[in-house]
Amino acid sequence: MKAVWKIALAMVVALAAGAVQARPFTARDLAMLSRVNDPQLSRDGRFLAYALRSTDWNANRGVSSLWILDRRSPSQPSRPMAISDKPAASPRWGPDARTLYFLSARTGVQQVWRTDSDGAVAIQVTNLPIHINSFRISLDGRTLVFSANVFPDCDTLACTRARLDARRRGGATAAGFDRLPLTVWDDWQAGERAQLFAVRLDAADVAPVEPIRLMKNFESEAPDKPFGDDTDYAVAGDRVFFSALEPGAAWGVAAHYKLYWAPLDGSAPPAALEPGAPGSYGKPTLSPDGTRLAYLTRKAFREDLRAAVMVRDLRTGAVREASAGIDRSAEAIRWSGDGRTLYATMADHGRTRLFAIDVANGRVSAMTREGQVTGFAAAADRLVMVRDDLKGPGQLYEVGRGGAVQLTGHNGRTMRDFDLPDAEQFSFKGWNDETVYGWVLPPQGHKRGGKYPVAFLIHGGPHGSFGDAWSYRWNPHVWTGMGFAVVMIDFHGSNGYGEAFSRSIVGHWGDRPLEDLQKGWAAALARYPYLDGDRACALGGSYGGYMVAWIAGAWNAPWKCLVNHAGIMDTRTFALTTDIPGFSEYETGGLVWERNDDYERFNPITKVGQWRVPMLVAHGGRDFRVPLGQGLAAFTAAQRKGVPSRFLYYPDENHWIQRPQNSVAWYGNVEAWMRRWLEAPADSTAAN
Repeated sequence: MKAVWKIALAMVVALAAGAVQARPFTARDLAMLSRVNDPQLSRDGRFLAYALRSTDWNANRGVSSLWILDRRSPSQPSRPMAISDKPAASPRWGPDARTLYFLSARTGVQQVWRTDSDGAVAIQVTNLPIHINSFRISLDGRTLVFSANVFPDCDTLACTRARLDARRRGGATAAGFDRLPLTVWDDWQAGERAQLFAVRLDAADVAPVEPIRLMKNFESEAPDKPFGDDTDYAVAGDRVFFSALEPGAAWGVAAHYKLYWAPLDGSAPPAALEPGAPGSYGKPTLSPDGTRLAYLTRKAFREDLRAAVMVRDLRTGAVREASAGIDRSAEAIRWSGDGRTLYATMADHGRTRLFAIDVANGRVSAMTREGQVTGFAAAADRLVMVRDDLKGPGQLYEVGRGGAVQLTGHNGRTMRDFDLPDAEQFSFKGWNDETVYGWVLPPQGHKRGGKYPVAFLIHGGPHGSFGDAWSYRWNPHVWTGMGFAVVMIDFHGSNGYGEAFSRSIVGHWGDRPLEDLQKGWAAALARYPYLDGDRACALGGSYGGYMVAWIAGAWNAPWKCLVNHAGIMDTRTFALTTDIPGFSEYETGGLVWERNDDYERFNPITKVGQWRVPMLVAHGGRDFRVPLGQGLAAFTAAQRKGVPSRFLYYPDENHWIQRPQNSVAWYGNVEAWMRRWLEAPADSTAAN
């Protein structure tokens, strides 16, 4: 009995020590976490390779390495592959289930390399003068298809290399443009175009020096910039299928993406798979037996409407929708090993879930409930995924009939240092008396009876979502670690609630989402007594930044301070300076000079006369999605109006703050701004 008492006492002491040791989660902690991504199963399902991104703080960048798991030895943990002594990414298995291809710039130019399941030796496959962006291996393992940025009028890769070198050496820096786009995301369009090439591998898996051009005289790009990758093309037999903007169409104006095919020997130019079909098409995915092509199709501009999953029989040409049974937008798709099921990720009520679609009958069933699935792979009888949630960063899981089994524990030791608060989802009646959802988190270390200042986070998009997901950019736990409670509302327009919900704010940027934010704020204050409504700051980026600029004049009563990151200040000039003018035209209903009243109706610049709340404005110098002038206009307006304000400028960042040291500095500036206007975020009442 005495021994039992000692054990119990030891447990109490240990638990108390653990509680004492818990510390606030910080921006530096977030920046230093490893990131699991890009899981890839060998064809027999035995080996699971994946990329792990770690942070080199001193170099101010992320570094990718490759790790592997042997699923026939489930007791063995994952291990780093020796070839990751130099950065390596994009693992892709060959058809023999033992050869692993990957990308590495270990010789100075990013090329395709290979190793085996042991991962001890890296063997170079391509030796080209320009970087390879992405690649795919044919089903027979003998042909490599890759993408690279080249000058379309160059007949050889050496020509592109020579022209790039000459540009760097040249003195004159002026560039002329005769058509859109001038910019894409964070880069000026200076002539290079993303194109597909093919090489036939010899018996030693070595590629020839000069590849076959598959898109010669094809006036478009594949994969599409800025986020295109190998999921935008598929190799089937002697053909490649790819998604591309219609030749001659201006990028960023309208999303008329079609599916094309081209012979791997370059004997014919690309041809449209369905020349007259309306809508936009992408993510071609070949079935394991090579007979069917799955892809996504949507009706309008980019992410604004539901993306349906389609299946085309390559033998007969028959096409049908596989996902008709669910009003959700698919984001990524993969075939099961037996070709009977299509797996797809879809946003759903504040989460990104993995769904299984029965190809034969169209039945859709959820494979996950909580969190966010950011990557997945299927082969043989296995299905694996990377899943994260508001409690922590992504880990690998194997999904089976009995549920999900965790395979990795990256960041486990680090995350044990923190006692992250639980997030709670709540709902309320928003615009049109429709149900709207939100999330609320108390600060770390909160006490019963305490009352805490609030960070009211507004997501971008506007067809985005703040939900049960771990973010490396706007992570609510950095604010809870500062001592703030967090409220997030998935207002009308957010994805994951059906097509009608998403489309409801087209032409209504400033009223319907605002009504949801107002009602959500009132509902949160009424439901969670620890929220101090008199000490609150509203923060948003992109569309969220637009909303911050809008509420500065339209709903400023609740706020003691505002943070506007990369926000739209003038809807008219934004439409004519962003790299995607078609986005504004779709969201507002037409061209600026044709719909002037509609652009002015919800234009933040028209309400500067009512600004009074202190505003921090942050912007990246390489942001061409919401150009720098929008942030400068917001800051200048605040200064000229006499509103306390500060401008935070990152010359080397785009629409996102991605460099580790910049991210930490961003959070530090935001925290200092909030503390300045909300006072020290500590308990306002003592716990009894």
